[in-house]
Amino acid sequence: MNKNLKRQDPGLETIGVVQSFNTIATGYLFHCENATVKVELFNAHTIRVNAIRNNKSFEDFSYAITTPPSKTEHQFFESNEQYVIQTEKIKVLISKFPLRIQFLTLQGQIIHQEHPSFGTGWFGNEVASYKSIQPNEIFVGLGEKTGNLNRRGSSYTHWNTDYFGYPTNGDPLYLSTPFYIGIHRALCYGVFYDNTYKSIMDFGASNDRFTTFTASDGEMDYYFFYDDNIAGILKHYTALTGRVQLPPLWSLGFQQCRYSYYPDKEVINVARTFREKDIPADVIYLDIHYMDEYKVFTWHPERFPNPNDMVDELHRLGFHVILIVDPGVKVEEGYPYYEEGIKKDLFLKYPDGELYSGKVWPGTCHFPDFTNPEARKWWGQKYKIHIDNGIEGYWNDMNEPATWGKRVPDVVEFNYEGIGASHRKGHNVYGMQMARSTYEGTKELLEGKRPFVLTRSGYSGVQRYAAVWTGDNTASDEHMMCGIRLISSMGLAGVAFAGYDVGGFAGEPSNELFARWIAIGAFSPFFRCHSMINSRDAEPWAFGEEVEEISRNYIKLRYRMLPYIYSIFYEASQTGMPIQRSLVIDYMNDTNIYNNNYQNEYLFGPSILIAPVPSTQMISKIYLPEGGWYDFFTDKYYEGGKEILIETGKDKIPIFVKQGAIVPIQRAVSQANGDPGDTLEIHIYKGIRNESFVYYEDDGAGFDYEDGMYYRREILFNPKNKSLTLKTKEGNYHSKFKKSRVFFHGYNEKELHPKIAGIELDIIATDYRFVAPVTDFDPWHYSTDNSKIIKDRYYTKIELEDAKFV
Repeated sequence: MNKNLKRQDPGLETIGVVQSFNTIATGYLFHCENATVKVELFNAHTIRVNAIRNNKSFEDFSYAITTPPSKTEHQFFESNEQYVIQTEKIKVLISKFPLRIQFLTLQGQIIHQEHPSFGTGWFGNEVASYKSIQPNEIFVGLGEKTGNLNRRGSSYTHWNTDYFGYPTNGDPLYLSTPFYIGIHRALCYGVFYDNTYKSIMDFGASNDRFTTFTASDGEMDYYFFYDDNIAGILKHYTALTGRVQLPPLWSLGFQQCRYSYYPDKEVINVARTFREKDIPADVIYLDIHYMDEYKVFTWHPERFPNPNDMVDELHRLGFHVILIVDPGVKVEEGYPYYEEGIKKDLFLKYPDGELYSGKVWPGTCHFPDFTNPEARKWWGQKYKIHIDNGIEGYWNDMNEPATWGKRVPDVVEFNYEGIGASHRKGHNVYGMQMARSTYEGTKELLEGKRPFVLTRSGYSGVQRYAAVWTGDNTASDEHMMCGIRLISSMGLAGVAFAGYDVGGFAGEPSNELFARWIAIGAFSPFFRCHSMINSRDAEPWAFGEEVEEISRNYIKLRYRMLPYIYSIFYEASQTGMPIQRSLVIDYMNDTNIYNNNYQNEYLFGPSILIAPVPSTQMISKIYLPEGGWYDFFTDKYYEGGKEILIETGKDKIPIFVKQGAIVPIQRAVSQANGDPGDTLEIHIYKGIRNESFVYYEDDGAGFDYEDGMYYRREILFNPKNKSLTLKTKEGNYHSKFKKSRVFFHGYNEKELHPKIAGIELDIIATDYRFVAPVTDFDPWHYSTDNSKIIKDRYYTKIELEDAKFV
């Protein structure tokens, strides 16, 4: 050992002991040996901890956070050893020697704590936070991350990456949402690390002492959330980072994509084929081949000589068009968007002023700096050419940003809202800010209509601007199951509107795989088929008559369920609850849901359980959580908390409905805005507790709902006295439905028929009250008579003949 050598690595420099503190309007500042720590109270459930070195100043800017702290009633105590901040929900203990932070229940039970030995500190510019792992602690969330539902023992990197054909354990992918939920001893909490630099979240991958969040630079800035359940955690997290906007109704229908459909005659032919084959659909995509030499905001003069005529014909067929728009602007003299961007100084550049160039589809390109407000406004206005074509949907791809060679130099400069930043800091928000530019620009140009934006890349808060899909997946059972977990995990990170490419983008699915995938996809928030260039056709009819029939049936079922789906999108816009809900939201203390065999199961909305199984399995073991469940296809009742064996096939996936569920549906339509008739069906599943469902409706197209033009009505059912109540409707919108039809599942005729049971069934609404006897039995048909997917099944039906639903 050479004793003359000096250590070059400084090691972990921790915050140190508290030397003084002072109050601020939103909380407290603690001045320590090596750092200043700000503790802010956003509300009784949400605490922010922000630490900087003493030679730095707080930045206090975030692309993720939209809500400032509110005045929060609390108590503050100081003793010789610690400070205590107590809200009506959380107790925060801040030790002085050295500063360490603990979050406790009001009863003193540890929820979450910094590791007593390491806490928060710096390795040079790298900032790190160490948190103690509680006994048997489980970690979920993080958004678009592969792996198991329980993240314990794994490590993940946040660095948006173009990852073609990623493996099912690939990391990082396209989206960074560094928010997770911890669960232990029947407690749950959330932590959001708001740092856009490249970061790593390690859930004890190589130790059982602590979790670690490290970022290559920047502040230690995290938000702690606590509530009684995960739904509450998500509500508080999305109150800060934003929630999904109500999407245009047509975007909830089936969407068909290919790399690429061209020329215009082929596009129209695909749309006509959907109508001729009676397969509902709302959207057809145009990938990069619609452009002239792949240049954004252009049309190929030969493939699409008259885009307005094509779009008009597609509208006549009931289709909306979504165009791909990548960020790269071709370097070409005379190309107006290149010339304008140069003139207005809107592209990313090096510190010496030279513009950054990277190669993508058009060749050498410059890239708009979407962290510059002027660039966002400029880019958003450029969509006018396509708005004038009649196009209301846009697909932002390659916006990590991706270039051939995969890596933008770290030295490239970003405007970052005038603050200034290098690529190291700006990279992870680039895609989100592009989606923001697209959404804000098209919203303004559409003059009252809702735009639809789909993005591949983003950061926490991207849900405010766009839906997200999981990028370039592959055609395999493994990827199908991986994609399901990705969407459930994205829902746990506030991204409610998300989906995968049904059938797989790369590779070619077997008939069985496509049939299974489209059946599952019908119960995903975003429902799109997509396939790669130089591969077989991947429309529903391309896999033979049997798969075509299966596809038709499940797509029609999706359209029948639009009243339910739109209502849960409304819920997502109000509370942040996902559309596709990991079972951990309702059953976090059930150890079976973390089992590798059952971790793919999820709830579609509050009531419908989907148990995905690979296309190769004909008999599957699934797990039903506690409570009662009805087989969706047969109404057979199962007691929950058990494993069951169930037969599956090419035409059937395991679907169950929770006891007590209230599910509104409509008749089948060929497009989301089609005429569903005047009758809303309300399906009620026998339960043991009072249940409710909030039915929501508006025009599905514009923003008048913000001014009261909506229809909101709570539906309640009391199983004890068998009373159905439709509470007073809210809003000024008139429902498209004129009457209701009620179907009871799980009851027999004796239980409901007054002549047999000797009781009356009250149907109660604010604008009418009457007694309706059971009239007959009626099947819920949503398929053709020769369907292999649905057997005729009969329900006790009560038809509210004279009831005005409006």
